[in-house]
Amino acid sequence: MPTKIYSKAKILIVEEQPLAQSYMKQSLERLGFRQLRFADHANSAKEQCLSEEFDLIVCSFNLNKHQDGYQLYEELRVKQLIKSSTGFIFISAETSGSLVHSVLELQPDDFLVKPFTVQELKIRIERILKRKHDLQTVYSLIDDGNDSKAIKFIDTALDKKNNNYSPILLRLKGDALLRLKRAQDAKDFFKSVLDIQKFAWAKVGLVEALIANNEHILAQRMLKTMLERQETRLVALDLLGRLEIKLNQFELAQSFLSQAAEIAPRNITRQKSLSNVSLINHDYEKSYLTQKDIATFAKHSIHDHPDVYLNAARAGIDFALTTDQTDQIQRISRQTNQYINDLKKQFPNNANKAQIDVLNARLHYLKDEHQKAKKLIEQLDDDDTHIRSVDGALDKAKAFHELGFHQKAQALFTQIISHCERHPAVSDTTYLRYIQQQQSERRDIKMGPKELNNHAVNQFNKGQLNTALEAFTQAFRVMPRNQNIALNLLQCLFDSTKQSGSSFNIELAKRCYALLDKAKLQADQTQRLDKILHIAKEMNLDIQSARAR
Repeated sequence: MPTKIYSKAKILIVEEQPLAQSYMKQSLERLGFRQLRFADHANSAKEQCLSEEFDLIVCSFNLNKHQDGYQLYEELRVKQLIKSSTGFIFISAETSGSLVHSVLELQPDDFLVKPFTVQELKIRIERILKRKHDLQTVYSLIDDGNDSKAIKFIDTALDKKNNNYSPILLRLKGDALLRLKRAQDAKDFFKSVLDIQKFAWAKVGLVEALIANNEHILAQRMLKTMLERQETRLVALDLLGRLEIKLNQFELAQSFLSQAAEIAPRNITRQKSLSNVSLINHDYEKSYLTQKDIATFAKHSIHDHPDVYLNAARAGIDFALTTDQTDQIQRISRQTNQYINDLKKQFPNNANKAQIDVLNARLHYLKDEHQKAKKLIEQLDDDDTHIRSVDGALDKAKAFHELGFHQKAQALFTQIISHCERHPAVSDTTYLRYIQQQQSERRDIKMGPKELNNHAVNQFNKGQLNTALEAFTQAFRVMPRNQNIALNLLQCLFDSTKQSGSSFNIELAKRCYALLDKAKLQADQTQRLDKILHIAKEMNLDIQSARAR
């Protein structure tokens, strides 16, 4: 490698441990580097990137003052504090699967595991600096958003014989075609690359082009194959999740996104998508757990925002309202209060009082303190002509409905939907669909989830089976994962049919059984289900065929 590149290269070392920083300094000086800068925390690194342009950043993942290395690199890229021509090497002593996969999703130039030798460091740095130097023109065009010119430059470079950077240039061209939304060109291009060599990135690019081109069946077929290979499993799960959302297959989307989130939990964008599809699927527990993960990983990152804490608290209340386990409700209530306290500490000057009041009103409602809840809601400003926060307005609409202010709730739902349709950037289509679903369900069902279930049980105990059946059916519509409701509804279906001789809703019974068959039932619940199955057999009704689905 030319000495000139070495001597001129500006390198920033981000390392908080003095001994490790000293080792890096000595190692790099021994290799001939002279323009070295040091930062012992993320804020210092960002300040230096604002004032200087670096050729290479060597960053420790393990930074404990506010941001870690992952969060720093993500912010540097999003805010364009570094260029594409800046090399970035992660160093870490930790090699857990979730960390490594999360870091690799950010696509740094290299990942070096501690401890490492000077020779290892030399090889990695040499390779990166030379590539960044030789391809600086194309990186500059990409940074400037001039993808068309970048493609022309790449084509010219590829025409030259013995180009050592052909795979990298080909990948950059494919990415540029996708950014330009030239789906057919991208499809043809990635196919031609794969005819030469089966690069994993080319397979991913081809799938993205197929999805953009609405060739969904072929995309699915390719992705199922990619699931089987370790190096493409994560990206395949992520793309399958996004594709199934596009196809409105939300149960499948949740399954794929959940698996991807387990492998690499730090991807906040994916976690938000997972939370949204969980809500559409009425899986409030999954939405809550996902929002908790978001609150954990977003802290100090570029994603850190008051909504992170408010949404975790809101998701907790939504989940608590659909569970009948008292200890769980108490635990969620405590956690919700903790999120509110964290919010006040993290953003002490932020104007969130109205949104916190709505949260507290819903907490009072959860604890059956309805008068306290109504008092809080009634003192809020009713002027919702300007939606400042879609999440906050949605929470308020839910509170209105739960406390019996149904007209106000429906009016606010309509306003939120109209706002989202006029400003599509404020919420994705999945979340808008959830809001529309909420309006529809709460228009049809006036009671909150808790009252609805209690009302159904009371009517069942009184022998009012038709009324109980209607109430249990509504409760199962909004809580399709609650096994107690499924069991009660199944019992009620058989009892009301025997009492009135009415037609039996076999499809609804199968849905109840499908849930119960997978659930971990308590002993008394198992006995009840066995009795119901015995009755079904006597009535010659097959509700167990749902198992094969």
